[in-house]
Amino acid sequence: MEMAIDTPSPAPPTPPMPSAAAGRQTRAAESVRLEHQLVRVPLEALRSTVRSNHRLAEKEIAAVFSSASAESSAAAVDHLTSLVSRLHGLKRKMEEGARAEELQVQRCRARLDRLAAASTGDDAEWEDLRLKRILVDYMLRMSYYDSATKLAETSGLQDLVDIDAFLDAKRVIDSLQNNEVAPALAWCAENKSRLKKSKSKLEFLLRLQEFVEFVKAKNCIQAIAYARKYLAPWGSIHMKELQRVTATLVFRSNTNCTPYKILFEQDRWDFLVDMFKQDFCKLYGMTPEPLLNIYLQAGLTALKTPFCSEGSCPKEDPLSLEGFRKLAEPLPFSKQHHSKLVCYITKELMDTENPPRVLPNGYVYSEKALQEMAKKNDGKITCPRTGEVCDFSECVRAFIS
Repeated sequence: MEMAIDTPSPAPPTPPMPSAAAGRQTRAAESVRLEHQLVRVPLEALRSTVRSNHRLAEKEIAAVFSSASAESSAAAVDHLTSLVSRLHGLKRKMEEGARAEELQVQRCRARLDRLAAASTGDDAEWEDLRLKRILVDYMLRMSYYDSATKLAETSGLQDLVDIDAFLDAKRVIDSLQNNEVAPALAWCAENKSRLKKSKSKLEFLLRLQEFVEFVKAKNCIQAIAYARKYLAPWGSIHMKELQRVTATLVFRSNTNCTPYKILFEQDRWDFLVDMFKQDFCKLYGMTPEPLLNIYLQAGLTALKTPFCSEGSCPKEDPLSLEGFRKLAEPLPFSKQHHSKLVCYITKELMDTENPPRVLPNGYVYSEKALQEMAKKNDGKITCPRTGEVCDFSECVRAFIS
């Protein structure tokens, strides 16, 4: 008689433990996802430089050919000398443009190498440099240009930060704060095609403001001429706004009529500054908010709860500080699937091994902390918050749901 014997099936192979290199590559991939701005800014600057050089070459060469064809033979020698001088000038400008392009290419290459080092280099060194880049970005956005430049120089980050781009923006911002629109209009002209693609209203708003300034100066004839030349082409898109602004010719700057009074206020210039900053960031692929704020908010989302108010936050909680609370205002509350209690005394987690105990006054501490306190004080417990004293036997165990 034969017996069937069940043989145990072979155990599934144990999955290999992730190596340090694999873990580093995973962290690197997660870090690179946050570094869009690092590569986008120099790439956009390179595109802008190439376009400017191309337009300059086309304009100068077309002017040379046009001048050569229109010139009579009588002054041919003098004219050819003038053309040669003009072409030499074009050559110098193109060489300067080529150097600017090479600088942008160098920055793109340096930043790509930096991203590649995320998976092969030292994690601590990578994080340290990223923190310094974030601080430089914050300083530039807050107008601390000298401090940002000094930090970039001492840390060797010149190719990894965007000081030149922010300095260009600073010239426009300073002019707007001085009630001048010419530099901002020049910037709009340089980036006209890209601003049009993003449906920017900046140029239109600048033109409106210049018109309002003519009205404010009681120069109505010049204001009307300006409107015919620069505002009329916008009529098919922004007719309602045009009608409202041109009505300032009647109401003037001393009007008390609110819809028109606000057009003459100084706040309009602050609004233009904000609009320029938005378009500037969008043009270069930058985040609207400083990178430092974004990273801090990412951490605060894990800490914010309905109990994080000014009076109930412990001092160890970042949300006890006003600056962090302001950053956390637009953030949702952290989703906690399970309750977690941390002992006020030991800062250790309270769980089944170290259960919470409730004092007669209602405050909760870990059993381990209360036992140690009772041993030192002949079974007496002193509440560290209120100073009330009770016996250890009066402390009731609480259960976490």
